[in-house]
Amino acid sequence: MSEKGYTHLYFGNGKGKTTAALGLALRAAGHGKNVVIVQFLKNWDCGELFSLKAVPNITILSGKPGSTTFVRDMSDEEIAETKSAHDNVLLKALDMVKSGQCELLVLDEVIDAYELGVLSDNLFFDLVENKPFELELVLTGHNHNKRLIENSDYVTEMMKIMHPYDNGVNARKGIEF
Repeated sequence: MSEKGYTHLYFGNGKGKTTAALGLALRAAGHGKNVVIVQFLKNWDCGELFSLKAVPNITILSGKPGSTTFVRDMSDEEIAETKSAHDNVLLKALDMVKSGQCELLVLDEVIDAYELGVLSDNLFFDLVENKPFELELVLTGHNHNKRLIENSDYVTEMMKIMHPYDNGVNARKGIEF
């Protein structure tokens, strides 16, 4: 019998959601598991991705097209393009799950993509509510809701107490990205 996979929900305004998710990905890969990481709403190479790309059983997929604009500043056309890209990359990841190429699926910033309307609700919640038994699933984002909590096994809130950004310090290469 296959081992049950669980759903992890990492949310909040504090630093560490992506870091925790990618740390778990690295741990799983170290034990020979096939890992797929999908980054929503991001299209820049974070430092951790440079390292993770060197790990043979980790696949990284980006859901955002070339625009560096925040969703709130996008035109309707850019929003539609981003939603299509996000839906397509999630479908690609799900195909990898179905074909046995993915045992751990990390959906980074997926909650925000869903909340901002640039990911199909049905596609997202179909996965959350009907996750394949063996799949380990990680969801990150700023917020949560009852539906997400009810379908999660690990729920961790990252709460910001203090951050240099509050004092005007921009994100630093190698630390925040």
